[in-house]
Amino acid sequence: MATCPPYPTYPSDTAGGVLRHAHWWQRTGVRYGALITLLTLSGLVILALVREQTGTEGFLVGLGLAVLPVPLLLAAFRWLDRVEPGPWRNLLFAFAWGACAAALIAIVTNSFATRWIATATADPSSADTIGATVIAPVVEESAKAAAVLLVFLFRRRDFTGIVDGVVIAGVTATGFAFTENILYLGTAFGTDQLTGDRGIASVTAATFFVRVIMSPFAHPLFTVLTGIGFGVSALSAERRRIRRVLLPLSGLLLAMGMHAIWNGSSKFGEYGFFAVYAAFMVPAFGLLTWLVVWTRQRELRTVRAELPAYVAAGWLTPAEPYALGSMRARRLARDHARRRFGKPAARAVAQYEAYATSLAFLRHRGRSGRANTDFVVRERELLQELWWRREVARPALDYAARATAPPVPVTAPPWPVYGVYGNANGYGMAGSGPGTGAAHGVGLGHGIGAGYGAGYGYGAAGYGHPAGPYPAYNPYQP
Repeated sequence: MATCPPYPTYPSDTAGGVLRHAHWWQRTGVRYGALITLLTLSGLVILALVREQTGTEGFLVGLGLAVLPVPLLLAAFRWLDRVEPGPWRNLLFAFAWGACAAALIAIVTNSFATRWIATATADPSSADTIGATVIAPVVEESAKAAAVLLVFLFRRRDFTGIVDGVVIAGVTATGFAFTENILYLGTAFGTDQLTGDRGIASVTAATFFVRVIMSPFAHPLFTVLTGIGFGVSALSAERRRIRRVLLPLSGLLLAMGMHAIWNGSSKFGEYGFFAVYAAFMVPAFGLLTWLVVWTRQRELRTVRAELPAYVAAGWLTPAEPYALGSMRARRLARDHARRRFGKPAARAVAQYEAYATSLAFLRHRGRSGRANTDFVVRERELLQELWWRREVARPALDYAARATAPPVPVTAPPWPVYGVYGNANGYGMAGSGPGTGAAHGVGLGHGIGAGYGAGYGYGAAGYGHPAGPYPAYNPYQP
């Protein structure tokens, strides 16, 4: 029997003076308050600036048209984040930063720089060109990248890989494009009011077609390159500091370059815009979409490969790695818990799935030599979160595993077999109760293992519990 404590003793918030003597600006409430104040003031200022340029009626028209692609883009990024969903507060911050702070920085800086260049060169036309192809890409991508940097630095546990970088960057860019579209569409509507144009021939219709129909993904596509740089940096070991700095900078430079090509496409001749769109933007969008979806599937494979180690230690059941590595099985588990016990149970299962995924990624980083210094503490925290939710989550995941496991043809042996219950997938038909050290069940037959002797027995009618309060802690084994 293990003599080490199953969980470490965590210092309290005031133990040892950790927070008791902290400076006032280091307190969480102060930081949250400062951030909310900054975003609120930025939002009010950007609202006033956009309304001043478009007028009230133009602002309302631009707002109504600009909001149309936002739910679709947010849903797409949220779908990408379903394997290990990040907290809503991170996404809310990213969108608010893009729509308020980044947009304000871009409008003020771009206007000031363009006017300065026009005054210095006495050539307003060239100043507009330089502003669109040089100043705007640098300023806008840097302003959006600041949100990714802040989440990377201050929400490091929520930022563990490429998908996290893509999601934060994409949501930030979606907020930025939302505000920018209000400005452009509102200004176009004001122009139509002066010229009397209506319908398809209007400037508003043309602007809506180009910005909302053809290229709603433009800003997210640029900034996602920065997010990928931060995501790869998050996968790097802490000792590789130069690489962890150069990768985000490289992604940012790529984002600026792509943004510059897109903004300068109208200068490439009569059909320059459509040429750049067809030959550059669409292939880049397809390639990045494939990369992100492939990364998402790779995360599921990582879950299936890493979690069996915790099955052997008694923390998980044999069915769980298979169920947690399938999005369909996860959904079935949540639906099953909701039908039987209600929405709180479904939320508990969703949280269990998220914590188990984080545990798999943590172990993967540890085995590849990229774990942070808090690996052991973080591992035990995640195991504790799983243990608190096991009563609801495990039966639901067991049900999902049985419902989604592929059928395996079994040939009956020519000799009689007595005292054995089970099906082709290795699940007992009546539940086997607590184990005694011998292996109960056969496993899934998917490389998960051939049973285990940690005191668990699972079947279709129920499941047992270990004799102790939880399994003795066993550090992961390669």
